[in-house]
Amino acid sequence: MGLVFGAIAPHGSIAVAEWCTPEQRPLAQKTRTAFEELGRRFDAAAPDATVLLTPHHVHVEGNLAVVVSGAMHGVLEGGASKVELYAPVDRPLARSILGALNEARIPVVAVSYGANDQVAAVTPMDWATQIPIHFMGGERVPIVMVAPARDLSWEMHVAAGRAIAKTAEASGKRVALIASCDHGHGHDAKGPYGFAPESKIFDDRVVELVKRNALAELMRFEPAFVAAAKADSFWQMLMLHGAIGGAWKPEFLSYEAPTYFGMLCAAFTPNTDHA
Repeated sequence: MGLVFGAIAPHGSIAVAEWCTPEQRPLAQKTRTAFEELGRRFDAAAPDATVLLTPHHVHVEGNLAVVVSGAMHGVLEGGASKVELYAPVDRPLARSILGALNEARIPVVAVSYGANDQVAAVTPMDWATQIPIHFMGGERVPIVMVAPARDLSWEMHVAAGRAIAKTAEASGKRVALIASCDHGHGHDAKGPYGFAPESKIFDDRVVELVKRNALAELMRFEPAFVAAAKADSFWQMLMLHGAIGGAWKPEFLSYEAPTYFGMLCAAFTPNTDHA
């Protein structure tokens, strides 16, 4: 029981074949193939619930956020077809994570949407939650969505990951942990964020850390460098590191930057040699 599967997964819509036009579909084929492999590994781990770390849901100043509504519903629009996903929320696990974060003195708030009865409430799902869940669990596996807070310290995010891992272990459930991460956003001068050479440098370093199972070295990065790289991944990776430490086996599956942002797929499994 406890954490049984981990992943770094991207959230570019171009990874979802149904969303793409025929012209767009080849853009992220490497990522799509790796995503499908993540899905197979997720299924093999047979989790009872998924904790999803997303940078694109609610932003609460000075606090992490945990969704406690009964369900989440997402819609990817703007592509060749609309792609929807409805996932139940594991509210007991969400509440336990909230308690553990509070106990660890990490600022956190519970969030819901719509109906005042949280069990009946359906919170909108951001694309950085929907796209990894599209490949890993779909509507079958209940989720807990956790949003980091970039105005909190890096150390707090690592501690939050540890609290999530301890909560998973105490839950008596098999839990997957997915860090939803798109990396540097400055790979293309024509992209919305312009060109930033730091984006490729950042992405290359992250790929190398994943391959070496050295996520702890993220803490050596300079804050100015992380900001210049325009990455949406750093804080979720810190939480993943806090949760799994170095006692898990990583497997790098893919990396590509076919447009202006970098996409990486990696799987993490418990290392029985450290058990």
